[in-house]
Amino acid sequence: METKANYVAVGAFVMACLVALVITVLWLAGFQYSHEYVYYRTYFHGPVTGLGKGTAVRYNGIDVGRVDNLQFDPNDPQIVVATLQVQPGLNIRTDSTTSIEPQGLTGGSYVEISGGTKNAALLQPPPGESVAEIKSSPSALQKLTQGAPELLAKLNNIADRLMAVVSDENQKHLTNTLASLDKTTSALAARSGDIDTTLANLAAASKELPGTIATANQSLKKVGKLADDADDFVKGDGLAELSGLIADTRRAVSSLNRLTDELDRQPTKLIFGDRRKGYTPQ
Repeated sequence: METKANYVAVGAFVMACLVALVITVLWLAGFQYSHEYVYYRTYFHGPVTGLGKGTAVRYNGIDVGRVDNLQFDPNDPQIVVATLQVQPGLNIRTDSTTSIEPQGLTGGSYVEISGGTKNAALLQPPPGESVAEIKSSPSALQKLTQGAPELLAKLNNIADRLMAVVSDENQKHLTNTLASLDKTTSALAARSGDIDTTLANLAAASKELPGTIATANQSLKKVGKLADDADDFVKGDGLAELSGLIADTRRAVSSLNRLTDELDRQPTKLIFGDRRKGYTPQ
């Protein structure tokens, strides 16, 4: 009987432990399901490779939630609508953005939420709705992928220009240019003595230049003084005297002209004098 009683006690203890374990599991499950989350919606333009339901959501690099749902935009199949389930209390602001970032070398991805700026307002759902929208932005890898065609076009353009530079015609021009430079250098080397002499003459002339400038300044001063004297002469009595001198000169020139005309008519008059007879009274 005593052994049977021990079995009953052990069985009762085991049953009590099982009941306690079930209650604990149910309580933990109920706490988890009753935990309140905040939902956000974001729109990704293009492929969302590596994303799926349950993909990690990080806020400035820290896990804060999961991707709850992925679906196509009914108005544009190129846009994927992602519903994010994150823990409450995050300061997600109006200038915060989402992006798809690669997760190591495993090929997976996660959704990164940027913090935004502290001066921006906290993000709130639109009136009448319960889910706020976070704007998306391309990741660094997506930007590189999107810019790859343009980069390749620029590289092709550069390659074409390089090919044009090294073409046979340009190589010929370059060879001729180098030959001309070599010829010019040789000519300069042959005339190095003349160049040295010219430089020496220039140096000597530059030394004499201050004296030449001083002489020129003195000459300019003299010219200025002569101009001042001429101005005083014109303004004073000199102008009247000059007029009289000009009149006398004109009279002298007129007399010389008459004398010249007389000599042309009678060249011997200058030697023998005037042989015309005077008046003889009858």
